[in-house]
Amino acid sequence: MPSADHDLGPQNLGRPAVTVTREPRDRSPEHAEPSRFLPHVQGLRAIAVMAVVLYHFWPARFSGGYVGVDIFFVISGFLITSHLMRELSATGTVRLGQFWARRARRLLPASLLVLLFCAVVAMSPYLTPTSALPNEVREILASTFYVENWFLALNSADYLNHSGDPTTVQHYWSLSLEEQFYVMWPLLMLLAAWIGVKWFRGARRRAVISTLAVVSVISFVFCVVFTITNPAPAYFVTFGRMWQFGVGAMIALVPMLRVRNAIGSFVLGWAGIAVLVYTIFQFDGQTPFPGYMALLPTLGAAAVIAASNADRWWYPTRLLSLRPAQFVGDISYSLYLWHWPLIIIAPSVPFWGLTIYHRLALLGLCFLLAWLTKRFVEDPVRGWKVLTSRPARATLWSSLGAMIVVALVAATAWFVNAPAYNAGFRAIQQLQEDPPPCFGAASILDPDCATADFGDEILPAPGFAGIDRPQMGDCFVQLTDARPVSCTLGSDDPDAPRVALIGDSHAYQLISTFDRIAQEEGWQLVTWLKGACPWSTTPLATPGAFGEACTQWREAVTAELARADVDAVFTAAIATTPYSSAGYDSSYDAAVAGYVEAWDEVLDRGIPVITVVDNPVWETDPNKCLRTRAQSECVGARADVLVADDPLREAASQREGVTLLDFTDVFCDGEMCQPVVGGANVYRDQDHLTVTFADTLAPWYAQALRESLAGAAP
Repeated sequence: MPSADHDLGPQNLGRPAVTVTREPRDRSPEHAEPSRFLPHVQGLRAIAVMAVVLYHFWPARFSGGYVGVDIFFVISGFLITSHLMRELSATGTVRLGQFWARRARRLLPASLLVLLFCAVVAMSPYLTPTSALPNEVREILASTFYVENWFLALNSADYLNHSGDPTTVQHYWSLSLEEQFYVMWPLLMLLAAWIGVKWFRGARRRAVISTLAVVSVISFVFCVVFTITNPAPAYFVTFGRMWQFGVGAMIALVPMLRVRNAIGSFVLGWAGIAVLVYTIFQFDGQTPFPGYMALLPTLGAAAVIAASNADRWWYPTRLLSLRPAQFVGDISYSLYLWHWPLIIIAPSVPFWGLTIYHRLALLGLCFLLAWLTKRFVEDPVRGWKVLTSRPARATLWSSLGAMIVVALVAATAWFVNAPAYNAGFRAIQQLQEDPPPCFGAASILDPDCATADFGDEILPAPGFAGIDRPQMGDCFVQLTDARPVSCTLGSDDPDAPRVALIGDSHAYQLISTFDRIAQEEGWQLVTWLKGACPWSTTPLATPGAFGEACTQWREAVTAELARADVDAVFTAAIATTPYSSAGYDSSYDAAVAGYVEAWDEVLDRGIPVITVVDNPVWETDPNKCLRTRAQSECVGARADVLVADDPLREAASQREGVTLLDFTDVFCDGEMCQPVVGGANVYRDQDHLTVTFADTLAPWYAQALRESLAGAAP
């Protein structure tokens, strides 16, 4: 039978499990605590980790697999509260040092091993794009000291930081949150127990239950409200998740919630599994989450834990106890740790593809590494006598020392590559100031460049494309911000023609190019730009604060435009924007109508509108392919990456006074789209253009603007 150290599964991922011992008959049932190994809870861990892993491997098929993390929160609340309450009932206190030391020996060895691996990978420019290095190092440091969830919460509303690939350690947000739970929860229970003894005649248990229940209710209300008002950080904030641990805690503390009746346990267990399966396959990125929707996976997991009767083989408690489920539950912690870094790194490995066979092989490798880590790291270190035979502070100081070592390796990754990072940044600036002739779009659009051949040259290099972005973030409004922030660039002459640039991030990607055009042409450029919010009157399908902020921003921009003295308006938008179809036959029709209605506001005043068909949108950043493969191997099928029916094209056809630019033939031929055109690296991520490439389109943007301004002149 495993020791108490074994039964407390931490974070999302699998700890060994917990068992139940029957209390002596002379003790009242309210003191019965679930103890040690519970096979069906271990099997529930298997469901949780496989939901997360399969979601990350095949997000379209397992669109709600992210709820696996919520399942783990409930499991941890149940197990940790059970353990703490047993100790509190038996001794009147909790030895915090011993508790935290056991947690450290259980969790840190595997966690720090994977972080060390990620830090070493970050040193290699072959496996980590140099442009991604600063963020990679910052998140490794945040994960090492278990504040990754707060790092992501503070940066989650920054649309510009979400346009590339996530780091290898982004999944540590849930471990960070759970470590914070391990610190706060025993302190909360101790405080409640002290209050019960001092003021409620020793009713220690009732005080603990009442306190945790109140905290959980407040946490749930906070979660619902914060998800509505600020959904991006709400996903990561610690207090917004405490109620999920609290649900597990209530099952541990209130015996009547643990159903031992055969029929009741059968129905409850299978109902819980059905709810979990439903959420894994039916939830998706549009589900307002966590919020009130998190009740479904949370209560589903709680139902499975509460169904404790295992008399028949067809009961869920028995099926979750089968050997395969137990094996996956055993390695779930390490499987969670390893799977995400390997998914992020794999596309950068030479000769590694993205076929179904490669993904299955990678999944198998994740299982192998998880088992090896469990067998040779997790289990041995947990029982090291050099730590277990000494006071708890020996473990805690050793843990801090190991964390500092990992942090130093991560810092070394930055110092080793910082010169290359800075040199790459300077090279991009020089390239933009003095591009080679017939570079980029000119190789397609300029008849004099028909024979231009750049061979295998790619500028900027694939490892640096991610930093080739506009450096005017103050002119860009983030997701939940509705302020009509405006920037004025270009000429200072009050009589200069004024061009407005309005739209989402696909308009913002042109701001540096348009600033340069305005300076060269003697124009003034005024901008209104907001992440994921094109200039339209049709509401987004995105629920909650994102959609509401977009609507408010548009109304404010319309009011600003009515007062502004502009001579032409240029707008761009990503073609895959999710529009609400309410009142229309389709979201496409709604999008077209919204653009036309927004443009009519200025067209009716005689102000011309110029727009552009959207560039291709790739499933993943093509630079990952370009760093390890030939250009010819990194092309994308036109049908896969190009939206055939961009609503901007149809909207432009419905109004005179609208000029439509279509550079599709620059990006694509009849069948394939290219990530490199005329030696220029087209993309800095999966859908945003590099400033370098956008600059090569400048002559054609400028020509369209000149013609529109000339046509609008009185």
